[in-house]
Amino acid sequence: MSLANGRPYLAIPGPSVVPDRVLAAMHRPSPNIYGDDIHDMARSIFKDLLRIAGSTAHVAIYVTNGHGTWEAAIANLFSRGDKALLAVTGHFGRGWAEWARRMGVDVETVEFGGGAAIDATRIEEVLAADRSHRIRAVMMTHVDTASTVRNDIKAVRAAIDAARHPALLAVDAIASLGCEEILFDEWGIDVLIAASQKGLMLPPGLGFVWVSDKALETSRNAGLCTPYWDWKPRVLDDQFYRYFAGTAPTHHLFGLREALTMILDEEGLASVWRRHRVLAGAIWAAFETWGRGGDIALSVADRASRAHSVTGARIGAGGAARLRQWLESTAGVTLGIGLGMAQPGEPTYDDFLRVAHMGHVNAHMTLGALAAMEAGMRALAIPHGSGALDAAAAALVAEA
Repeated sequence: MSLANGRPYLAIPGPSVVPDRVLAAMHRPSPNIYGDDIHDMARSIFKDLLRIAGSTAHVAIYVTNGHGTWEAAIANLFSRGDKALLAVTGHFGRGWAEWARRMGVDVETVEFGGGAAIDATRIEEVLAADRSHRIRAVMMTHVDTASTVRNDIKAVRAAIDAARHPALLAVDAIASLGCEEILFDEWGIDVLIAASQKGLMLPPGLGFVWVSDKALETSRNAGLCTPYWDWKPRVLDDQFYRYFAGTAPTHHLFGLREALTMILDEEGLASVWRRHRVLAGAIWAAFETWGRGGDIALSVADRASRAHSVTGARIGAGGAARLRQWLESTAGVTLGIGLGMAQPGEPTYDDFLRVAHMGHVNAHMTLGALAAMEAGMRALAIPHGSGALDAAAAALVAEA
């Protein structure tokens, strides 16, 4: 018998849950794109996008997904043959590196595996050895959505400065913006990329790029830049259509306006960050307890290196895949696959899963998902430690 009828819970790391208020804001006739109302709304959105990233510089909106923002950053920073240094802590770091290589950039990667954060001393060593300053930018993920490793942006910026290197710092914050603390100006970030479908609680379709003055100046000589990806007209022009290189993504803008109001003006950004941290701690407590009685472990051992927006875990002997299937068909809960932790066909491919807790998520959603997971483990006879739900509740209460 299935108990999945009713409202489903999509606990995957994007698209995240879209609030009813955001859906309602988007559900309207097409607006007059030449009218003052939408122009004024767009200006308020750009202002609030700077607020959410802690930036006083520039921000561009693209009609795209996260991969498009990868390309926007590459196109505006590099010419063919330029060199980049990319710190890799999982599948999406490798993906950004491959994207840049395909566009003609000479990419040197520093691998840290799929379960550990960036060691900034290694970045400093590579930069110190680059005496001719061929490396134009250091690229990193803040949270790798696949490995669920969270990296220290400030430490990487300090490593660049300690090496006395002029490289720009470009950060993929697709899985962290709106979930984790990010301070663009204070942390010395030059390029920050994000997308609409995660912490910003929208459907996929919008990509965002924050740009420092230094990065803006660099883009003037970027040979890879093409008319659509060029961020200069998007951040410097005062004509509405230039912000989007054509027709505006009107209904996404209506939804974004509502989402930013919810985050910045109602809950408050610091409270949003804290909510994500508290809910993440409850999930970690449950998995750590389950692991005491079974082949279950979090993907990231170091608590300080775990994302607050998504948690990766391993359940041995294919238990992760069996649990995911049971949850979706029987309980109405969808978890994320273990992307990049093992390749299809490898013996451990079915051992990994991810639980997203990003965006429009609260305590009962998180505790309900954990309870459903425990029910699934019992139904499937997956060995696990007892008391996980008590541990999750205790962790939540202690923090909240």
